Amino acid sequence: MSETSYDRVVREYQRPDLFIPGDEEASPWVPFGDDAFIRHLAFDVRTNSMTNVLWVKAGGMLGRHRHRGPVSGFVLEGSWRYLEYDWVARPGGYVHESPGVIHTLMCDDPNGMKTVFWLNGSLEFYDDGNNLTDTFDVFWFIDHYLSYCKEHGLPVNNALFI
Repeated sequence: MSETSYDRVVREYQRPDLFIPGDEEASPWVPFGDDAFIRHLAFDVRTNSMTNVLWVKAGGMLGRHRHRGPVSGFVLEGSWRYLEYDWVARPGGYVHESPGVIHTLMCDDPNGMKTVFWLNGSLEFYDDGNNLTDTFDVFWFIDHYLSYCKEHGLPVNNALFI
């Protein structure tokens, strides 16, 4: 079978496929506040996007926040909800968040929760007075990962940088 011009372009310009194993050596659980951890899976500085697994312990909360780009999530374990909505996300459930809305993630599940999130754009945190307290973008998440690895003597997994 002969190679087409399309095949040549794909071979020359494609980004390599990505596989991150399920062990902590490939991507450790990095603390994210008091009751949460992030397992970073991918960083794309070209699109200000990142993929991670968020793990929130029972009773944990992710403060009031707004996304400046769309976010998708798929629940792996446990359940969680937003204080501002009347639904509960459970295993197998899919969540799509539109940019601009402020919400507060809460985990009431006694076993905690784990959800894969695909984030695009920045993430802004607000206090109860609606004052902006923090802005996290792909570079913040990269620094979060790199700082943890350095502090704990862990190797950096360059495959996370797509």
